[in-house]
Amino acid sequence: MKQKELYNVAVLGATGAVGQEMIKVLAERNFPIAKLRLLASARSAGKTVSFAGQEIVIEEACDAAFEGMDIVLGAAENDIAKRFAPAIKAAGAVFVDNSSAFRLDPDVPLVVPEINPGDALQHNGIIANPNCSTIITLMALAPIARISPIETLVASTYQAVSGAGAEGLAELEAQAEAYPKGEPLTAKTFPHQILFNLIPRIGGVGENGYSSEEMKLQNEGRKILHLPELRVTCTCVRVPVMRSHSISATFTTKRPVSVEEARAAIAAAEGVQLVDEPNSDVYPMPLDTSDQDDVFVGRIRRDLVSENGLTLWCCGDQIRKGAATNAVQIAELLVK
Repeated sequence: MKQKELYNVAVLGATGAVGQEMIKVLAERNFPIAKLRLLASARSAGKTVSFAGQEIVIEEACDAAFEGMDIVLGAAENDIAKRFAPAIKAAGAVFVDNSSAFRLDPDVPLVVPEINPGDALQHNGIIANPNCSTIITLMALAPIARISPIETLVASTYQAVSGAGAEGLAELEAQAEAYPKGEPLTAKTFPHQILFNLIPRIGGVGENGYSSEEMKLQNEGRKILHLPELRVTCTCVRVPVMRSHSISATFTTKRPVSVEEARAAIAAAEGVQLVDEPNSDVYPMPLDTSDQDDVFVGRIRRDLVSENGLTLWCCGDQIRKGAATNAVQIAELLVK
């Protein structure tokens, strides 16, 4: 992409939760925009969104809409991403896509800017944004992986309802309002009531018994960390939390890494905060990590099972660092 002072940027899927957050983050980070084009379905076309003191009219997504664009931030579903990727590339734009459509394509970089920024520059017109839980987990683990490669990971994710979009938020809010009134609690977005409950499945379950969401941590983690032999076992759980995902991670490294080394590495790393004073009730929590970009890491301790093992707990806002902010950071790599 030719270097400029200002860039024409489009957001595909501009009316969804991630798309709206992308618009917000572009403004917050003062991305060098000449023109911003907001694209969505026909039913949203004609509505307006405020950006940098002006009202921008949402347009219906079509092939011609990408002409003249330099960067397209994708916040739409897989089928939409696949539908428009050829037109985006034909227009000469770089497609930074938040869907899972291209994440495991060997010709498409999968990038977390604090971890593997150089991969972004090897693109062929498409750069994939990783899964939200993958980003949050790897932000916590990458500082330690720089000391010694990670060989195995056992993780459990505690994923907020906003991971299912605006509908997930609305469903938990509706159930919370209905419960004290004694009204029926209806479940549409989730297969069961989410209020006062945990649902231990996110995504379809494959032949190996793991869900699609659970396999992402291994498959994407291998690509981002450049560790093709990384072995991961994961359980993903939907929890009645509005925003910010949490992950419990137990992992082994090639050589032993002390708790002190791990704490120091995390404290010095970009984009993460060491929040680890459990005796004073100071540890990462969803409420503290919502609506900001850092991943909080704490409860760092020696694993009692594996000689080379450590355990930690981390939390991060999956709409921001887990999606929108990470995508904008990738775009920033392109324009630097």
